[in-house]
Amino acid sequence: MSLLYLILQAAPQGNGMGGMLWLFVAMILIIWLMGGSQRKQAKREQEFRKAMKKGDRVLCGGSLYGKVHEVGETTVEVELANGVVATVEKSAVTPAPEENQAADKNAKK
Repeated sequence: MSLLYLILQAAPQGNGMGGMLWLFVAMILIIWLMGGSQRKQAKREQEFRKAMKKGDRVLCGGSLYGKVHEVGETTVEVELANGVVATVEKSAVTPAPEENQAADKNAKK
């Protein structure tokens, strides 16, 4: 918010159109910066889904962790527990966060 305040303070005082222009430019800049990070994340997830293989740790639907059991054309079979396999749409599967993968590796040792 301080960046927006500084931009508005630097805007010339006049009929108000100049201030509105700076506000509009600041809003476009913020939206563009936020959209860039979302595009990068979406690209990483899409690449992960293409390269997914048996044994990868995944997060299903934002709440269930599991390991890939089998990869199909549009679905993935995920092992949630020993002997419990669920079929999930590929678009609902994301890579498990790194700290969970590190904890899983430490548990195996």
